[in-house]
Amino acid sequence: MANTASTIPALVVGLTGGIGSGKSTVAEAFAALGIEQVDADVVARQVVQPDSPAWQQIVAHFGTGILQPDRQLDRAALRQRVFSQPDDKAWLNQLLHPIIRQQMQQQLARARSPYVLMVAPLLLENQLQSRVDRLLVVDVPQRLQLQRTLLRDGGSEQQVAAIMTAQVSREERLAAADDVIDNSAEPAQIEAQVAQLHQRYLALAADKAKGTTKHHD
Repeated sequence: MANTASTIPALVVGLTGGIGSGKSTVAEAFAALGIEQVDADVVARQVVQPDSPAWQQIVAHFGTGILQPDRQLDRAALRQRVFSQPDDKAWLNQLLHPIIRQQMQQQLARARSPYVLMVAPLLLENQLQSRVDRLLVVDVPQRLQLQRTLLRDGGSEQQVAAIMTAQVSREERLAAADDVIDNSAEPAQIEAQVAQLHQRYLALAADKAKGTTKHHD
């Protein structure tokens, strides 16, 4: 990724993890330290607001049956549709991914903290690792992933297991990681891990701004 001091913070840290791993908890801990973040899920919702160009194309393709009464997309209905129809999933990804990436790049350029988090649940699946300088993976055992997701979202074990299977494996995430946070611990331990990484990232950002580090140092 072509980071320049005038447009993008010196260091971009990609934050990812499987469903139910607790990415939001970790992101909030960094935010409490004053670190700005660009969240792919938030951007994905922003670019499909009613009457936006992407929204219009989605409604034209899938019909008004995927709209809620307030004209927002019924994300659950749309997710169910594309999950069972690979062609529809490919069409939707081809439409949205370039728009989302462009919007994320613009938000990264506006960030003013010493380094910035790029939070993306599907960072590896969507091959965004080339756009970050460090990859931070939030890791929990798969059993805990399943339990936390069922507690948070409901649904069935089969549904959650299917989502987990569709994501890259835990082993693949850990192999790609520059840094790992174990989120099976108590909240205080999470904060301690974030505080330690924060100091490391501040130092890396300062070095990179001076041109003394390389990608994935």
